[in-house]
Amino acid sequence: MTSQTASVPSPDQISRAPKVLLHDHLDGGLRPGTIIDIARQTGYDGLPETEADKLGIWFREAADSGSLERYLETFAHTCAVMQTRDALFRVAAECAEDLAEDGVVYAEVRYAPEQHLEQGLTLDEVVVAVNEGFREGERRARANGHRIRVGALLTAMRHAARALEIAELANSYRDSGVAGFDIAGAEAGFPPTRHLDAFEYLKRENNHFTIHAGEAFGLPSIWQALQWCGADRLGHGVRIIDDIEVAEDGTVKLGRLASYVRDKRIPLEMCPTSNLQTGAATSYADHPIGLLRKLHFRATVNTDNRLMSGTTMSQEFEHLTNAFGYTLDDMQWFTVNAMKSAFIPFDERLAMINDVIKPGYAELKSEWLFQQTATTSGSSVAGG
Repeated sequence: MTSQTASVPSPDQISRAPKVLLHDHLDGGLRPGTIIDIARQTGYDGLPETEADKLGIWFREAADSGSLERYLETFAHTCAVMQTRDALFRVAAECAEDLAEDGVVYAEVRYAPEQHLEQGLTLDEVVVAVNEGFREGERRARANGHRIRVGALLTAMRHAARALEIAELANSYRDSGVAGFDIAGAEAGFPPTRHLDAFEYLKRENNHFTIHAGEAFGLPSIWQALQWCGADRLGHGVRIIDDIEVAEDGTVKLGRLASYVRDKRIPLEMCPTSNLQTGAATSYADHPIGLLRKLHFRATVNTDNRLMSGTTMSQEFEHLTNAFGYTLDDMQWFTVNAMKSAFIPFDERLAMINDVIKPGYAELKSEWLFQQTATTSGSSVAGG
């Protein structure tokens, strides 16, 4: 009898598998019903739909429309209902709950504090509210039989001029639930070098940061993020594929930037469904993650914006298993990659890998044996 661990996992197994999420936006993952509730409580009357199911559909269709204006409008609505302490607490708690329900055991969730000040909150009050929400969500998850740890990434908007201020904020809360720093927003016209003072500050403070790069703008964005700014990880990084040449005979040649990214084991926070929506990839089967997996780049799987993409970590892995025939071993490889790349201390990462992730996958990979035993036993009883 041969092992069946190399078979494509079922949706149920994918759901139960421990997963690690590094790239998820808090304002891109709200429950539609929560948006409606908070809008009613706060008097926000700009929602395009007032029924949860219809609103969820509207968000996905707007994100799929190919219109940048409609896509950006989706975040205008979510940010509009995230302007009070209670709203931020609720959204963060529900985020942790939803991720845990999906089998995520560790997550770094990012948001831009500067986008939540319209009703008088200070930057510190925003951070405290979100951190307390994550802790509450972790407690609720435990009560429901799930375990999750959530860290925050504080994001500065690359078109604004508050990056150093947000970097200092991230550093001041680094021992209170904030795992690191990020910049986000339109890449074209807003290179990461505009915020070099923030990155130099974080490096002096021995702090962690990731940079959205290589999603829409290409190799120059990746090069600046790494060689000028010193990013620990690349948010998306999907356009690194432009520096990889595949010949007709299948041989592969890496350019110097791609070689550097692979050699230095720089994590790529890849978001397949989101990349399809933004045009960074044309289909799951054609997504660069397939080649990058074969070439052993440190690729990770992420959701980006769960509401706008109508996705979960389990659904992302389902798409990839359907496209590439990935097995539980592949899922474990992506998950360990992500955990190795998390912004928490080494010993804690190692414990998560050895005590949570590997045992979880080992249990899933052993299930075929017990199913086979049950089938055999049942046949023996029937035959007796």
